[in-house]
Amino acid sequence: MLLTRFLRPLLCGALALAGAAAVAQVTTIVVPFNAGGATDSYVRLIAEEMSKHGIQTIVENKPGASGMIAAAYVARAKPDGVTLFMGSNSTLANNIVLFQKMPYDPNTAFTPVTHIGYQPSILIARAGAPFSTVREYVDQAKANAGKVTRASVGAGNITNLAGVMLDKAAGISTNHIPYTGDPLAIQALLADQVDVYVGTLTLALPHAQAGKLKLLGVFDDKRLEQLPNVPTMKESGYALNAYAWYCLMAPAATPADVVQKLNRTVNEILQNKDFATRASALGVVRRGGTPQELGKYIQAEYDRWAPVLTELGLAKSM
Repeated sequence: MLLTRFLRPLLCGALALAGAAAVAQVTTIVVPFNAGGATDSYVRLIAEEMSKHGIQTIVENKPGASGMIAAAYVARAKPDGVTLFMGSNSTLANNIVLFQKMPYDPNTAFTPVTHIGYQPSILIARAGAPFSTVREYVDQAKANAGKVTRASVGAGNITNLAGVMLDKAAGISTNHIPYTGDPLAIQALLADQVDVYVGTLTLALPHAQAGKLKLLGVFDDKRLEQLPNVPTMKESGYALNAYAWYCLMAPAATPADVVQKLNRTVNEILQNKDFATRASALGVVRRGGTPQELGKYIQAEYDRWAPVLTELGLAKSM
C-alpha cells in the first residue's frame, strides 16, 4: 500500500511527460517568403487541413536570398518529416543556373513529398501608370529605356524571370527592384513606388477590383477563370508562359513510410471540394501526385528553364 502511494505519483509524472512530448511534436512547413503573400496563404490552408487530419502543422516564414535561407534551413533539419520545405521554381531549379554558390544542393538535399499547386504570373501595373495594356506598357518602356520600374520577389523567382523574358521578347529595358514577398511588392505598387510588378493573382485581385491596380496580361495559355477580361500574353503579341509552382519537400533520408504518410494526407486535402473552393479563391490551381512524379516534374522544369536562363545571359550571374 505504501509502495503504491509512492509509485502512483511517479507513474503519473511519467505519463504526463510522455503526453507533453507527444503534444510537442508539431510539423513545420518552412515558406521562403514573407507572411501574408499568395504562396504563404495557400500553404497555411494546407497546414490547417493537415492539423485536422491528425498532423499538427504550423507555418514558419524564412524569406530572403531567392529562397535559399529557408531551403538551407530545412536541408540541415533532422530527416524525420517534422520539418518540411515549400519548394518552388527558384529554390529547386532556377537557382542552380543563376547562382555561382548555393548553401545547399537541390539535387541531393531533399526528398520529394508532393506537388501542391501553381499560379500563372500576371503583369500588374499601378493605377496611375500611363499604360493600360501590354502593348502600351512596351511602348512606354521603349520610349523611356531603363526608367520604367519593375518589382519582383527575387532575381531567381519565376515572376522576375517572366518580366525578364518579356523585356527580351519586346526589346525593352526595365529597372528591376526586388522585394522579399508579394505584400511588399504590392504595397510598392499601391504607393506608386514602382510602375509594374509581375506577380500572382491572390493579393492583386481585390486591389484591381477596387480600381487601385491594373491587370495587363496573364503568362499562361488561357485566360484565368477569375480574370475573363484580362488577355494572355500571347493575345498581346508575346507567346510567353511562366507560372510559379509549389511543392512540399522533406530533408534527404526522411524514411519512406513517413514521406508516404505525408503524401497521402496532402493528396486527400487537395482533392477535397471545400479545399478546392478555397484554393481557387486564392488563384491557385491544385496539383498533387506521387513523390516520384514530383521528382520528375522538378527535373523537367530544370531542363525547361536552364537553356532560357543561359540564353538570357543569367547563368552564374549571382
